[in-house]
Formats: sequence, structure tokens, C-alpha cells
Amino acid sequence: MPNLSRRTMLLRAGLATGGAGAAAALAACPAHATPSATNPQLPSGPVSGDHPIGKAGGGNPWRPILPFHGAHQTAVLGDPLPEATIVSFDLLVSNKAELTGLLRTLTEHVRALIGGGVPTPAGIAGTDGSGILGPSAPRHALEAILAFGPGVFTEKFGLADAKPRRLRPMDTFPNDQLDPAWCGGDLLLTLQGYERDVVTNALRDVCRATRGGMQIRWKQDGFTSSPKPAGHPRNLLGFKDGIAGPDTGNAAQVGELVWAGAGEPSWAAGGTYYVMRRIRMLVEFWDRVSTSEQERMFGRRKDSGAPLTGGGEESLPNYSNDPNGNAIPLDSHIRVANPRTPETANSQFLRRGYSYDAGVDAVGNLDMGLMFGGFNADLDRQFVAVQKRLVDEPLVDYITPVGGSYFFAPPGVRDTTDFYGSALLA
Repeated sequence: MPNLSRRTMLLRAGLATGGAGAAAALAACPAHATPSATNPQLPSGPVSGDHPIGKAGGGNPWRPILPFHGAHQTAVLGDPLPEATIVSFDLLVSNKAELTGLLRTLTEHVRALIGGGVPTPAGIAGTDGSGILGPSAPRHALEAILAFGPGVFTEKFGLADAKPRRLRPMDTFPNDQLDPAWCGGDLLLTLQGYERDVVTNALRDVCRATRGGMQIRWKQDGFTSSPKPAGHPRNLLGFKDGIAGPDTGNAAQVGELVWAGAGEPSWAAGGTYYVMRRIRMLVEFWDRVSTSEQERMFGRRKDSGAPLTGGGEESLPNYSNDPNGNAIPLDSHIRVANPRTPETANSQFLRRGYSYDAGVDAVGNLDMGLMFGGFNADLDRQFVAVQKRLVDEPLVDYITPVGGSYFFAPPGVRDTTDFYGSALLA
């Protein structure tokens, strides 16, 4: 009998989805913003008037909302918040002037939504917006990240020569099952906050204000669970997610691993390559695997998040005392993604992920997984290099990358007169 992979046996047994995959990979370097990125003296949640709402209060694990204006898009460095929506848009504008107007409008509305209150109506008489937040929307309750896809950098907009040097359609890696319905897009907008209605209201306002200029291509709502019992949040495979990664409080490390600059067009300095991947998790199959086998695939304890060489969640895996992989297998996720050698140190990147639950597929299997996000100074040196190391890791029997794209998040909106992509369009 031929030696069949678990994925093959799963598919033959009819336990996995019947076909349409897409592109992504749970893999990539597990990076997570560290506590040093937050200021414990700041308010711990969004506020309406003078009263905190949402997750604020005693024992709140969530960080403060970050300001909108800055040299960089500030939300890049913050840990994921409880509620998010990731939306890819196709551009409908036909020239550079129209693109500039669209981005000005988008900036104005995102700025107003983050500041609180109801944005100026977008040419629609008699309405003040969705109304789902009541007469006065909470302030400091929302964050946003905008990124450009390859379609922005074309002769249509006169921007072909300004394209970031690594930006391209997303690579297809072995074990990907890319569904075109979940791939591509000219703009990627990530909205996140403490409450679902705040995020939903923001998306509806953006769509209303930009109608005729851009159209949704795909959309996925996501969420981040509070830490249980403490430490980092868990993904839908039950493991703590994003323990290792760049220290966002270390300016030198962030400069090397997050913000693009060297070799890029001058306008792109301070931006970052934003990888977004939709990864289906075959949770029914996973739930039949023993905990000890799951732990060996990840290289960490499921209960505590500690590496299998011992210690706690934040302890470094001790590869030097485990050269043969007796404790942490040589093909485990954490060991392959981040071997912790001098040669691979600069392939780390800042990881941001959201769980998603999209119901069930056509054959009754749970459709849930991870919206995997990663920020890179150099797409090929970081994400792509890590992804190539992860080809055929044991986890591929339980995850299926099904969608996503590469984008470039431009530098931040510096002040009230600035707008997304201003340096590009100047």
C-alpha cells in the first residue's frame, strides 16, 4: 500500500473541504508585538464621553488605542484587538487625480471615525450614517491600517515606476490551495477595535463615502480572544499564538525588520510590506490528534505555551542542548520558522493574526481558521524565506492556506492636512 499523507487520507475520507482552497500559510515566523509597545499609564480602552467602554476596567488584558497620526501607520505595531474586519477592495477610479481624491476622502473618514463622532455625510442628504452607534460615536475606539496592492502601481495611475521593489501578486507555495475569490485586491483596509459594532460602523461609513471609487473584492471578519488564563491569546488550534518575534519597543529592531527603506522608492520609507493570508484550519481532524502529538508539531506545551525544552511561555527554546530534536523535533513549527541562528535572525517579521469563523462549508465541515498578517521590511528576506523553510512541516496536514495577497502599507498620515499615500501621489 502506498504511503499516504494524513492530508490525502483525510480528503479520501471526506473529512476535509471538497476542493476550493486558496493561498496562505499558518506558518510564517510567529512574531507578536511585545508588552513594551504599550504604555500602562494610558487609558486601557475606548471612551465615550469620560467613561471607558468595551474591555476597559480592572484586569483588562487589552492595550490602549493608538493615535491615528504619525510618521508610520501606528496600528502596525499594536497587538491585535478583540474585533477586526479585513477588507480587500478593487479600485474603480480611472486616473491619478481620481485616486488622489479617493484617498483623501478615505483618510478624512477614517480620521473622523477614530476621533469619534459622526463623519461628514458623503453627498447623501438626510442621513448621519448607519446609526448603529447612537447619536455620538465613541472616541479612541478604532484603529486602521491601509495598504496598496500591485494594481495601484500601473501606468493607469502613472505610478508604475514608483512600485515597491518586492511588491507583486502573492506567491503560491507548496500545499497552498488558492481560491481566486479570496486573493488579490488593490487596497487592503484592516479595521479593529474593542467592539464589533464600532468596526462594522466604520466599514459601512467607508463604503458609503467611497462608493463609485472602490468596490469590495473580499471581506473576512476576525477576532482575538482574551488570554486564557494569561499571556498571549490562543488560536483555534488551542495554542498560544505569536509568542516570539521582534520587540516593538526596540527602535533599531523595528527599523530593520518592519519599516521598509533601503533600496525602496523614496516615498516608501517608513512603510511596510503587509502580507495577509487566509488559512483554513481542519479543526475536526485536529481535534482527533493526541495533545502530545500536537505539542511536538508546534514545539510548545499546549497548556502553558512553554517550549518543550522547559521554562515558561516567554522562555527561549533551548536548541543548543537539544541538537537531535529529542525534546523539540527538528521539523516542529517553532524550530523551522525561527531556528534562532545568526543566519536567520534577520528573517523574523512582525506577526499579526486574527481567528475567523465563517460557518460551515458545502459538505458540513467547520470553516474556521486564521487571518494571518505579517509586516516586513523586505518581503523576500523575511516572509518568503520563512515560508520556504516551512514547506511540508507536519502542520500542513491540518491547515490549508486558501487566500490572501501581498500589499504595501504606506507611511503614516502625519497630521490633519496629510492623507494616505500623499508622498506617492505628490
